[in-house]
Amino acid sequence: MSESGLIYLLWSDLVGMTRTRGVPLQDFDSRLESGLGWACAGQAMTPFEHLADNPWGPVDEVRQIPDADTRFTIPASGEHPAIHAVLCDSRPSPGEDWSACVRSFCRKAIADLKAETGLDLISAFELEFLLHGPDFVPEAPFSFAAARAQHGFLTELEAMLSAAGVAPETVEPEYGRGQYEISCSPRPALKAADAALVSCEITREAARRHGIRASFSPKPTPEHVGNGSHIHLSLANAEGLNVTYDGAHPLGLSETAAKFCAGILAHFDALLAITAPSPVSYHRLGPHHWSTGYRCIGWQNREAAIRIMPGISRDPEKAAKGFNLEIRASDCTASPYLAVGVLARAGLEGIRKNLSLPGPAEIDPADMSEEARLEAGITPLPESLDAALEAFKTDEVVRGWFSDDLYQSFMSVKSWEADYARSTAPEHLFARYRRTY
Repeated sequence: MSESGLIYLLWSDLVGMTRTRGVPLQDFDSRLESGLGWACAGQAMTPFEHLADNPWGPVDEVRQIPDADTRFTIPASGEHPAIHAVLCDSRPSPGEDWSACVRSFCRKAIADLKAETGLDLISAFELEFLLHGPDFVPEAPFSFAAARAQHGFLTELEAMLSAAGVAPETVEPEYGRGQYEISCSPRPALKAADAALVSCEITREAARRHGIRASFSPKPTPEHVGNGSHIHLSLANAEGLNVTYDGAHPLGLSETAAKFCAGILAHFDALLAITAPSPVSYHRLGPHHWSTGYRCIGWQNREAAIRIMPGISRDPEKAAKGFNLEIRASDCTASPYLAVGVLARAGLEGIRKNLSLPGPAEIDPADMSEEARLEAGITPLPESLDAALEAFKTDEVVRGWFSDDLYQSFMSVKSWEADYARSTAPEHLFARYRRTY
């Protein structure tokens, strides 16, 4: 390789941050086997300038080893040079998985689902973000004015995403003033998590080049509409056919998909600590927020924890192909790898245990009487990070998916964040997460 410049080795951590080290492009090939060293304790970094208590201290390190298939380039534009990057697995040595690597956690969960069921997990992310800056003027929600005002940014964003191999399905203004969204294309679940990480980082870079900032914080300010990272899931057989749908069964779910959903619902309180893992996440969630406050499933119900998404086509085969599940209680303070990994694990538990799916929420659960919710098995989700972490600690099944090092470091980091939130003025807390994410 004769190029000049740098290539950045990227990896996701427990707080959904993308960490990096750079090497000269001309040395990239020599890094494919050994990568770069990184202190194990780095996995216990909080989103801010703090290292939480962790199992390793100053002693050990892992190698950040590039996955050459994930290499991408953000094209040059104007005075901005091209940025080369590649995603990494964290490994104690070449070929050996590290028990605290989030990408390995995801890969293993998907592999176990495949080994036991013969099914592949297909996924896609919808990534909402807020644009802001000193000269930024938001336009009306969903409006053509909001698209026109940022047409230069949105056009360059689409070109950058496509050049990096993560072409979006849509790029659009959203409900909040100054809020926009990328809908990623469906792909095998590990690649979907890769695409989510790359899409967020490219969005931040495109915004920077246009003199604004893009924040994926789940609640940028107390007044702003929250930003979600909705995760779409479907199951595919060996021939690549979507086997999530079966019109002969309730909600159109195949028997296997119904058990998969039942497993997710059975453990949803604990999963929330992984999919919505920051203190500000719980200012986005809640009744009447269209981001779910209750543990339930529903057909096209945006207040349900699992929303059934029918395929849209006059052709039944095409409609079945597009049928999927949407997990709405997720945001970009989560590592996409941990989020997909725990959803795959929970779904597999439902299949293993032949769990039955409760009846659907046919209206907004918050508009049901408490008696009706109890009868339907619809329960409130944890209302704080502390409550979600407690659910995680007490769910022995979910706890069992994590190595001791991964569990201890995750709990340490998240407990630190919860403590920090309690001791920090709300306006400062929201501002800090807005800038960090």
